[in-house]
Amino acid sequence: MAGAHDLTAAIPAFLPWQVDIATPWIKRGDKLAHAWLIHGQTGIGKRQFGLALATSLLCEQPVDHLACGQCQACLWVRLGNHPDLMRVRPEAQELEEGIYQRTEADSAAASRSNSARPSEIIKVEQIRLLEPWYHRTTHRAGWRIVLLYPAESMMAESANALLKALEEPPESTLFLLISDSPDRLLPTILSRCQKMKLPLPDAAASTAWLTQQGLKDSEQWLAVAGGAPLRALELSQNQPEPYAGWLGQMVRDMAQQNAVPVTEIAENLSKEPAYRWLADLQRLCIDVSLTCAGLKPRYFVGLETELGRLGRQRTLTQWTAIEHWITSQIPLGHHPLNAKLFAQACLQKVVTV
Repeated sequence: MAGAHDLTAAIPAFLPWQVDIATPWIKRGDKLAHAWLIHGQTGIGKRQFGLALATSLLCEQPVDHLACGQCQACLWVRLGNHPDLMRVRPEAQELEEGIYQRTEADSAAASRSNSARPSEIIKVEQIRLLEPWYHRTTHRAGWRIVLLYPAESMMAESANALLKALEEPPESTLFLLISDSPDRLLPTILSRCQKMKLPLPDAAASTAWLTQQGLKDSEQWLAVAGGAPLRALELSQNQPEPYAGWLGQMVRDMAQQNAVPVTEIAENLSKEPAYRWLADLQRLCIDVSLTCAGLKPRYFVGLETELGRLGRQRTLTQWTAIEHWITSQIPLGHHPLNAKLFAQACLQKVVTV
């Protein structure tokens, strides 16, 4: 993964379906509100949208209001060291982006907590470090931009520290908060931000883009990602088929009325974040419910034949009830007392006729 000083890294740019949304927004210039919450479905490119917005606003020679990619400001953004752009995100996010380096203080704290994992929350110290930066003169009298994501990773103390700046915004400072789940933000943060909800991209634009990335069967990958193209691309890089291997085999076993190795599957799922496989089970039930109603599946289109057979094994009412039950388990999936037993109970609910 490219590091912060990779000269080959591309200038942050809008995805094809984002340009028409962004251009009118950028044209507002200094009339922009000081704080914006950019939200929408996971995997549609919100983080890239926010970074491309920041790059275009900081660009010194914009072309049709978009970043030129050639000026000094664009180069600084590409290198990750523009003096007027601060990205605030959890250490784990920095690690995923390939630039996080654990300090001695981090290592000592990890040792005390018996954990070697970088933090998955935005710490209050990260917000407080912005204070002296607010009072510096901006580069060439332009914008000073804070790009904070995911905003829901702020705990109450971090959010309250940010609230002070949102209530009394420093001059020429723009806050861009990115969130998958704005309902998890403090009401006081929400009330001080203008909202920009990014829509789900058009399916044709998404599949065309995925095909350009070299992805085959892009329609199937896009379907299993719920229409989110970046999520579809991520899935394709982590698994060989548009659905998890355990799910495909389970569906085929159920369709043929073979015994499903629930204990074995649960053992493997217990090592993964529960929200991922719960979402798969939820989507499976939705797809089977659709086939019960004589409709085509929405997510696992490559398993249409098998899903049709499952639809004939139970009634629409029964499958809908199972889907509602799985949905009710999702909040529990964040902190299951026994991950294996939890997975086994959820699987058993789906496979037992």
